[in-house]
Parts: sequence; C-alpha cells; structure tokens
Amino acid sequence: MAVITRPLVVVNQIGAFVAPSLAEFGERIEVVAGERGCAAPWDVGYADILLTAPTPAWRGAPLHPPQGWQQRSPRWVQIASAGVDGFPQWLLRGRTVTCGRGDAAVPIAEYVLTAILLRAKRLDAIAPDGPDGWLQAKATPPLGTLEGQTLGLAGYGAIGRAVAVRARAFGMRVLAWRRGPWDHADTDVQPVATPEALVEQSDHLVLALPLTVQTALCVNAALLARARIGLHLINVARGGLIDQDALLDALDRGQVGFATLDVTTPEPLPRGHPFYSHPAIRLTPHLSWTGPAVSQNLARRIAENLNRFLGDRPLLDVVDADRGY
Repeated sequence: MAVITRPLVVVNQIGAFVAPSLAEFGERIEVVAGERGCAAPWDVGYADILLTAPTPAWRGAPLHPPQGWQQRSPRWVQIASAGVDGFPQWLLRGRTVTCGRGDAAVPIAEYVLTAILLRAKRLDAIAPDGPDGWLQAKATPPLGTLEGQTLGLAGYGAIGRAVAVRARAFGMRVLAWRRGPWDHADTDVQPVATPEALVEQSDHLVLALPLTVQTALCVNAALLARARIGLHLINVARGGLIDQDALLDALDRGQVGFATLDVTTPEPLPRGHPFYSHPAIRLTPHLSWTGPAVSQNLARRIAENLNRFLGDRPLLDVVDADRGY
C-alpha cells in the first residue's frame, strides 16, 4: 500500500452513532457525512473508504459500474450487514469489502430460542379469560419441552454457533450443515453431510445461510418432502432461500408443522398475502437482528478495521465476492 501523506477521506453513510469511533482517529481521516437513504449511494466523490448499509437504492443499483467508478472508487468498503446479496457485484470486486458478520449474532440467536420456546410452551396461545377458561386451558395437552429435541442449523457461521450454544443449554441435540469445510472442533454439534439429512432429523430447522446463486430457493418442494413430520422452520436469513409456495403447500399438508419467518420475498409482502393470516405461520418484519449492542459492535468493528487499514494490516471479515459472503 502506498504511503498516505494526506487524511483518508471516509464517507459515512451508516449513521451518526459511528462518529465517536471515527473521531478518535483525529487528523488521520477526513469524515464526510453521507445520507443513508440517498438515491445514489455509490456517488462518493474521491472517497478512500465508504461505510455503507443495505438500502433500496443499492438493491436497484445499475448492473454495471457508473461512469468513472473504477478510477475514483473507494479502496475499502465496510458494509453494515452480514449479508451482501443486496449489493451489486461491481461494488464487491476490485477493492477490499468487509461486512458486519457476527455483529447481531446474539439477538438473532435469542430470537430463534424465543421462537422455539413459544412453539414448545404455547405461552402466547394460553390466555384464560375467567374460571371456565382457566379450567379449559388446564385440560389442554401438557406443555412441550426442548430437552431431547433436535435442532438443525442450515449454516454454521457466527449466528449458527450462537444459536447452538443456547440450544445446548436447554438439552437439545444440535445438528449442522454448512457449505464450506469445518474449520474447528465442536464436540457439542454434529455435522451432517446434506440438507436432506438435516431436515429428515430436525424438529426445529434454522436457516442461517447467506443468499447466493447456490442457496437461492434451496428450501423447495423436494427438500420439504423429506422433512420430519411437524417440522418447525425458522428463517432468520433471507426470504429468497425459501420457495414460498412450496412452504405453504407443506404447511397445509402438515408436513411442516409451523414456520417462524422474520424474512420474506419481497419485504414487505403485498397486502393479502397468505403468510399474513396463515394459522401455522408467525411472521415478524425482519427485526431479529435488532438489539441494544448491535450498533456498538459495528462501531467497534469499524474502528478496529480502520486501525488495520491505516497500519497496512489484513482487515477482519473480508467478503469473498465469488462465494457471495
């Protein structure tokens, strides 16, 4: 890397909460406040570094880089989200791109365990409105348990690991399938070779995969036909992983018992979509990632990577454009 004799220009489209972390770098950087909802987030002048986040504008970006982009584009782009499927390929190539991998792993894992507990314990459905209702509620089948049930994880990155730790604390058996090699020993999680093997054994199946060409619509009619009867499907990743018509059919047939969906395609779904009213679907508006520490985690990540960039050291959580994550 060439020696920098001027302040690095940092365009911050993420938000003001990052400003205190950037201020610590003093005159080594020049921060330009960007607008998160701007119509052309790629129009950043001669910025050295771009801090950006998913927006409708990025999803609607042109297929080819804007005129002059290659000559004046940033050398490093930090994306606030873990997933990069909402960004054009030309942003992900020709420069270092890092993402927010793991920043929201804890709140997402807590969301998953909440969904599983609600399914087992039915506390959201038990609401006696008087003495008769009290007696009627007591006469329903016993509450379920997590102990001894099997949790399947499709994807075993930061989110999958955070879910596994919490599930094991409840005495669940945890299986995991991942596309890449297993790079660490984890005696509490059992690897499986295929998605089919995962759905055949799982009582609860969590989708924590990146959305790529290879994973799009991976939860389809053929896979769901292999599912253990009554499967609880939980999607905290991307709606595009699921063939939504196939899921509705599997729910109506009872092959899948319930679905907790924090993501859909599109977002939001159009008025009248059956997901809004289906009795076997719990739908939430893509909020599983939210939590009090997520912004702090991202700000710390940016500061650490900026220190590394200034020191000509490798950055953390670099995106592989070919793999899509």
